[in-house]
Amino acid sequence: MRPPRPFVRRPRVRENVNEAIRFREVRAVFPDGSNAVMPTPEAIARAKDLGLDLIVIAPTAQPPVAKAMDYGQWQYEEKKKKNEAKKKQHVILVKEVKFRPNTDDHDYEFKKKHAERFLGEGNRVKAVVQFRGREIAHTDLGRRVLERLSKDLAEVGQVEGGIRMEGRMALMILSPVKTEKPKSEKPKADAKPTPPPAAAG
Repeated sequence: MRPPRPFVRRPRVRENVNEAIRFREVRAVFPDGSNAVMPTPEAIARAKDLGLDLIVIAPTAQPPVAKAMDYGQWQYEEKKKKNEAKKKQHVILVKEVKFRPNTDDHDYEFKKKHAERFLGEGNRVKAVVQFRGREIAHTDLGRRVLERLSKDLAEVGQVEGGIRMEGRMALMILSPVKTEKPKSEKPKADAKPTPPPAAAG
C-alpha cells in the first residue's frame, strides 16, 4: 500500500496577468498611449521594464488586448466598478398586503398607504383578500375591495392580469407605473418683465 501523498498548497495563479497569459500574441497598450501587436513574452518584458504588470483587459478581442499597469491599482478599479454597478441595481420585490372582505375604512386606508409606499419604492404589490368560513360565498365583496384599491392606486400602480381567485383568496398584482420626469421650463429670452402698476395721482 502506497503512503498517502503529502498535501501541497499550490500558489494561486493570477489569470490573464504576466506569465499566466496563454495567448501567443496580444495588442499591448502602454502608459504613453502607444500600442502594438507583439508576442506576449515581449509585451510582458516591456511592461516589467516599466515596473508594471501586463494584464489582459479584452480577452475576446482579435488579438486580445493587454494593458501595462499596476496590478494592485487594477484590482482596486475593478472592485470599485463592481460596487458602483451593485448600487445602480434595484432588486424588485413582491410585497404582500392582506385585506378581509369586510375590511373597515380605517384598516383599508392604512394598508393602502403601505401598498402606495411599496410601489413608490419600485416594488410590485400582491394585494390579497382572504376568505374564512362562510365568507367564501361572498367573493364579490373581496373583488370590490381589490377594484377599489386598483382605482385608488391608479396613478402609481397598474394591475397585471386582472383579479383572480386562488383557493380561498382573491388577489391581484400591481406593478409600479413608470412616470416621466417633467421637463423644467426655461424662461423665454424675449419675455419682458411686467411693469409695476402706475401710482395713483
